[in-house]
Amino acid sequence: MASISPEPVAHRVLTGWGNTPRSSATVMHPATSGEMAASLADPPTRGVVARGLGRSYGDAAQNAGGRVVDTTGVGRVEIDDAAGTVTASGGTSLDDLMRILVPRGRFVPVTPGTRFVTVGGAIAADIHGKNHHKVGSWCESVQSMRLLVPSGEILEVTPQSDPDLFWATAGGMGLTGIVTEATFTCPAIETSQVLVDTVRAADLDAVMDAMVTGDHLYDYSVAWIDLMATGMSMGRSVLTRGRFARLDELDELGGATSDRPLAYNPTVRLAAPPWVPPGLLNKLSVRAFNELWFRRAPEHRSDELQSIAAFFHPLDLMRGWNRIYGSRGFLQWQFVVPDEAHDTLRSVVGALTESGCTSFLAVLKRFGPGNAGPLSFPAPGWTLALDIPAAVAGLGPLLDRLDVMVADAGGRVYLAKDSRLDPTLLHQMYPRLDQWRQTQRRVDPDGVLTSDLNRRLGLT
Repeated sequence: MASISPEPVAHRVLTGWGNTPRSSATVMHPATSGEMAASLADPPTRGVVARGLGRSYGDAAQNAGGRVVDTTGVGRVEIDDAAGTVTASGGTSLDDLMRILVPRGRFVPVTPGTRFVTVGGAIAADIHGKNHHKVGSWCESVQSMRLLVPSGEILEVTPQSDPDLFWATAGGMGLTGIVTEATFTCPAIETSQVLVDTVRAADLDAVMDAMVTGDHLYDYSVAWIDLMATGMSMGRSVLTRGRFARLDELDELGGATSDRPLAYNPTVRLAAPPWVPPGLLNKLSVRAFNELWFRRAPEHRSDELQSIAAFFHPLDLMRGWNRIYGSRGFLQWQFVVPDEAHDTLRSVVGALTESGCTSFLAVLKRFGPGNAGPLSFPAPGWTLALDIPAAVAGLGPLLDRLDVMVADAGGRVYLAKDSRLDPTLLHQMYPRLDQWRQTQRRVDPDGVLTSDLNRRLGLT
């Protein structure tokens, strides 16, 4: 039995947005389950929040003046091949999971655009990927979880035993407890290669039509959109869709790893320079990059074999890729609108294009049905995510206006990536917020669990 340390290891760091220092937070680094429980004891006035790998684009895992609990120091992974399930500690990364699972012929149920996400973070944000139209979000693969709540009790939570708490935790931004462990299903794969079809679409209508008529044929689908293209080319895109290749297909197509069909060892190929001159990402440079990216894509290509890293996590191939945005950094904005609100999607893309939005990373996906999570982001329809340099003039008012358009269309923004939403839109975007609050207060009546995100939006 693990010993319980009365005081987890701690240090103090400054937290805040951009270059503006804020109150320091105490960061705990528990190494055992007992230390994890102790990290919730005697909480400071400004409360406690758990943190995984700290890759959130916003302030969901920041807690200025409070306590942050690093969950990555407690690790355990158990695989039940017969049942097709994995039990992993909340601080286990998808990177570690895939390095274990892929050579055994399994894959994670859902992966976002980076593999540097923890199991607990995947639950707290109810992450989605390129396969939402087929399998839904992460928590739909979860069979059970162990949830450490402020009382110090560890609750065994399943969709059957306590559906309200289970689904309040799914997308609950870490405000219902600390996920110490979860059991989830993992699909079988025959190879580590993805069979990919690529189509170049001339405009937004063309790519939307292609996705509506063809996405059901593929397990994974995503479109890159050129937000610098104007006029008849507005929304021109590169649509990539695929599935894991079968063993016989790998042999037939002469895959590079046909003799090692489940080989998987992703590495960082490049490193961004430590210093980037101000203004590198401007309208001219981004327009040139987008033109090159669109033109280098084939008009139509079928059955191309791609690695897991290249297809799912291209940004992970470059260390420190965020440095290219300079010292001012960037923000990510993601929203979803219903299928019937396709005109709103066109209007949003048009507004971004007209503004000269200097984004070279904008991706469009289609969501399938949502789940029972009151704060879970995915809902049936269209979702667009983009990175925008924070220094873009007029960015705040533009996004404020687009947020209203999204909300009025019955859509919402993704809280896991948010850093600037007007809190008056929260109820409209998440109409079951009060239901979530009732469950959250049941397990945290004293308001121990909090974050900068929570304070900014008034979630609890």
